[in-house]
Amino acid sequence: MAATGLLVEIGDRLRLRREEMGMTQKEAAKLLEMSETFYGEIERGNRRLSIERLLLVRERMDMSLTWLLAGRMPEGIYEGISRQYPGEKAKRMERLLRDLAKLYE
Repeated sequence: MAATGLLVEIGDRLRLRREEMGMTQKEAAKLLEMSETFYGEIERGNRRLSIERLLLVRERMDMSLTWLLAGRMPEGIYEGISRQYPGEKAKRMERLLRDLAKLYE
């Protein structure tokens, strides 16, 4: 299967998360219960994650599926910020998160 734009973007976001976690492809593959070769193909956008593997990514890599699949922050994330930070701090944190999300788009 040839790489499509969406699959490449998903692979890029998965690679970024793996690197944030300080993991090698081999370690990520083991964590997600697949071969290193298959995992590498996913990061390059040549293969797709099954639903079961998507759930493993969410659980074991603590990654939002909204972010992984669509490149957007999950709905409701900003409401949690307003509960944690008072007044103007919440608004600044929301702007910061929105700006960071745009950088990844």
